[in-house]
Amino acid sequence: MMCFLPTRPSQHKLSRNQILDRIFIEYYTLHQIIAMAQSVPPGDIQTQPNAKIVFNAPYDDKHTYHIKVINSSARRIGYGIKTTNMKRLGVDPPCGVLDPKEAVLLAVSCDAFAYGQEDTNNDRITVEWTNTPDGAAKQFRREWFQGDGMVRRKNLPIEYNP
Repeated sequence: MMCFLPTRPSQHKLSRNQILDRIFIEYYTLHQIIAMAQSVPPGDIQTQPNAKIVFNAPYDDKHTYHIKVINSSARRIGYGIKTTNMKRLGVDPPCGVLDPKEAVLLAVSCDAFAYGQEDTNNDRITVEWTNTPDGAAKQFRREWFQGDGMVRRKNLPIEYNP
């Protein structure tokens, strides 16, 4: 939501307090809409692969593995990807919005590293998702994941083959 205010004070007849009241109402209304959307638990997603991501040696060069994320629910969702090792692992695109039954292909990259000399036991990718507010534009908003809304998570461990 946007508050449409003239650019010059002489163009409007609202007092400063009236303008602040309108901004507060729009802000409050936006947060009510987000809260309503998040009161319904997010549905399921599917990932391909389903359980883990596997990278194969050698690790002296960058590797890229593609995974598919499918919104198998009946509602639009916003998703975000986290990783436990931002130095070694990257994901593109790192976030987005999926309509019901829509899928996205993510590129998970693993930068070169010294295999056997670095701890890789806890490496994983986490997909987080939540329902988007009804009527929201198909543009990712970090605010959907903040506050008391319901956010689901799916962990995909990373396995490194020697």
